[in-house]
Amino acid sequence: MAGIATRVDTLVLNVAAGPVPGRRDGRVRAVEHAPAARGDLGSVLAADLGADLGERATLVQFSTAFCQPCRATRRILGEVASLVPGVRHVEIDAESRLDLVRRFEVLSTPTVLVLDGAGNVVKRASGQPRKADVIAALGFAVDGTSHHSSQPSDKV
Repeated sequence: MAGIATRVDTLVLNVAAGPVPGRRDGRVRAVEHAPAARGDLGSVLAADLGADLGERATLVQFSTAFCQPCRATRRILGEVASLVPGVRHVEIDAESRLDLVRRFEVLSTPTVLVLDGAGNVVKRASGQPRKADVIAALGFAVDGTSHHSSQPSDKV
């Protein structure tokens, strides 16, 4: 009887905790700049990425070969970059760039970093972001404001 109670307790805990990680998927959140505490995470150079940065902003996507949401994210970020002048989309293979994965604490793919024109990370998202959230994050990166409200968006 105690074995059944343990299984029921475990099942209840798994069902209750299961959706929690999904609540953050695709959400874009502001990045706290604490270079002294965590290394210089705030600034990215073209040499770091192996590609030129956009004049106004850069969308950096960490992907892996077999990641299904990475394909949709690639399409979304490519569309947004082509719509907004001065914005560039750079995709990085997470498996071949473990140095950047560690530096930016990429725990899952896709992970998207939104850089301003100077290469500072201003927003990030884990999971597939919505197109509208990417556009709002770009508004924050380009001029420091969100186009949807007076408060910076926590979504990409």
